[in-house]
Amino acid sequence: MLKLIEELIKKGYLKTPAIIDAFKKINRADFVLPGMESEVMENIPLSIGYGQTISQPLTVALMLELLQPKKDDKVLDIGSGSGWTTALLAEIVGSEGKVFAIERIPELKEFGENNVRKYDFVASKRAIFITGDGSKGLADEAPFDKIHVGAAAAQIPDELKNQLVIGGRLVAPEGIDMQDLVLIQRTAANEFKEQRWPGFVFVPLISKE
Repeated sequence: MLKLIEELIKKGYLKTPAIIDAFKKINRADFVLPGMESEVMENIPLSIGYGQTISQPLTVALMLELLQPKKDDKVLDIGSGSGWTTALLAEIVGSEGKVFAIERIPELKEFGENNVRKYDFVASKRAIFITGDGSKGLADEAPFDKIHVGAAAAQIPDELKNQLVIGGRLVAPEGIDMQDLVLIQRTAANEFKEQRWPGFVFVPLISKE
């Protein structure tokens, strides 16, 4: 995995010291299905069952670099799946930060939470796992400094944007067949700045409605 991390650094996908450090400390092999550990060094998504995947390392690196999580941040991780991104975020935000991880499939919520238990993030309540409809965000815990969405909606829900603090950042894929990776920054109460990077493929963000 270190060879892959060095490659992502060399190609400019990983830049921020805290994110690089998290990639080195949080072992992707802890978040895959049994028997797939040998494939974690490949820069590809891997199946975790239920039609879901643990994302390609390049994509996770790019999303975290756009999100720019910081120490002490309060983060919402939607579509937490394997728990890998949740663990990376929990490592970055530190002991005073908090990551709320939402997963709509109960079995995957348990899978991801058990994977993250391999570190101290669940026991210390730095990472909190919830079974629920991520398309609605988590209003009871809002606002968030950062929101990461690991599945694609046809359009990013306004509910998610409105759960950001002013100055907060949201990174999510948007589109149906081929997606744009979208960075949304909340600049004022009713003002948002948006940037896009085309050419991505994610599993869909499914609402219960």
